[in-house]
Amino acid sequence: MSVPAVKQVSVRVIDEAWFNRLLEVVPGLVTWLTLLSPVLLSLVEPVWVAYFIIAYDLYWMVKSFRLSINLIRGYKALHAAQRVNWNERLEWVRKPDKFLEQTTSQIEHMIRTKPQIAKWWYRNPTEKRRYERLVHEQSLLRQLVEHKNTAMVPDEIYHAVILAFYNESIDILEPSVRSLTQTDYPAKRLLLVIAYEERGGEQTEATAKELIRRYGDQFGMAMAIKHPNGTLGEVIGKGGNITYAGRRLAAAVEKRGIRPEQVVVTTFDADHRAHKNYFSYLTYLYTTDPNRIHKSYQPIPMFYNNIWDVPAPMRVIATGNSFWLLMETMRPHRLRNFAAHAQPLRALIDTDFWSVTTIVEDGHQFWRTYFVYDGDHEVVPVFTPVYQDAVLASTYLKTFKVQFLQLRRWAWGVSDFPYVVRNSLANRRIPWSNKLVQIGRLFEGHFSWATAPLILTFVAWMPLYLNHQFSYQALAHNLPIITSRILTLASVTIAITIFVSLISLPPKPARYRGIRFVVMILQWALLPVTSMCFSAFAAINAQTRLMFGRYLEFYVTEKATKK
Repeated sequence: MSVPAVKQVSVRVIDEAWFNRLLEVVPGLVTWLTLLSPVLLSLVEPVWVAYFIIAYDLYWMVKSFRLSINLIRGYKALHAAQRVNWNERLEWVRKPDKFLEQTTSQIEHMIRTKPQIAKWWYRNPTEKRRYERLVHEQSLLRQLVEHKNTAMVPDEIYHAVILAFYNESIDILEPSVRSLTQTDYPAKRLLLVIAYEERGGEQTEATAKELIRRYGDQFGMAMAIKHPNGTLGEVIGKGGNITYAGRRLAAAVEKRGIRPEQVVVTTFDADHRAHKNYFSYLTYLYTTDPNRIHKSYQPIPMFYNNIWDVPAPMRVIATGNSFWLLMETMRPHRLRNFAAHAQPLRALIDTDFWSVTTIVEDGHQFWRTYFVYDGDHEVVPVFTPVYQDAVLASTYLKTFKVQFLQLRRWAWGVSDFPYVVRNSLANRRIPWSNKLVQIGRLFEGHFSWATAPLILTFVAWMPLYLNHQFSYQALAHNLPIITSRILTLASVTIAITIFVSLISLPPKPARYRGIRFVVMILQWALLPVTSMCFSAFAAINAQTRLMFGRYLEFYVTEKATKK
């Protein structure tokens, strides 16, 4: 089998070892200077610290309100998308003129029979909503008619799912494979690739082959691909596994006469379960986008598979992680690939698939594609959930350890900073205005991740207790009061988070009593603890390791189930 040729990238990367090491030091150094500066300044210039923390708390209060608004907007968009019949929308793509004519006729009929319906004060809410829906659909259909020459035929699209695993049990994997057979997309246009590791042993291979035996005939193509041990130049991690599988997939579809542009590849972990409308929704986005090859597609990760079973701190972390990306979808210019994500096979070939030299291949893939396409790349939100497991190990103590290690691996995305800076200097085809914004967003995200919880919690008290002379000033005693009131006002947004978390929960298992809902509310008192002990400390640990050249190795998050 021949693998399609890889696009030659002309970007020359600055790879001097000293420069790379300098860039690796920068994030951790800035973080530690930021955390230590309030301590030192409290001794010499406590007033500076006082005014800084007031301004910083006000900034986070405004930011928290904005994030809460984005959470509400994201939740509404998520549920609105789930109510859409995306297969019907695919019919629009096939015959946009016909459906535009029908929709326009319906709107005109409503206006003729009820001319007041277009007014904001119209008192029949049901008809008003129907009218607004038709107007929205008419706008979408007009866009389809205008771009019908660039749209792809939905029947030509295949979806490949690369399901990667190491040594997870069949109890974890089988629901993920089964969920693919329960979507509303034709299963014969789904291509299943189970990518497993040779280092997982005989049981891992047996699990992969058993799943293909049970479910393989329900897909258009299904194969289990074993990633061999010790491939030269690869670090141990998911990237090497899915890249090896991706190359085999490319060869297989070429042999079947399928063009890479017809295949959209989604990467799943062992516990990922697709929502029923994921592939039809993704097909609509892909076929209607004229610049589809230069896009990545990001569904919403919802760590809800076992949310009722995990300890309270893990529930807070899992819900917070789900909501963070949901909020980020309201600012799509900030979106990056995370966990389950999709990309055209053509783009994967152009970028030589995923990186095999980093343990954070998902976020890193955004940057690789960004530079290969000279900045012409963005992530498109797909407002449909991919359900995932919250962290749950065999014991509570082990669960806490595994959770910290998982967050530290995610925080290792800070290792992209040297790569992005070096490629930004080397690639002169991307405007510097664009590159500086991208570098700033990457740096600020990891910097805030590591520092914000600690600054908000401790800095307000430092001038009062570390500087004896300052303690006689009124500002010293008022500072904790002022910051406390600011943060109390900001904590109103937690009520919004609690409310959205409760209405978005999956059904309660029968083994739990109704009192569990009360616990689901009280658990949010742990938010300051989880923000510091897991999130901030994990980010600081990752940045400090990078600063001292102690590179992180891949750690497979243990997954357990309750029956």
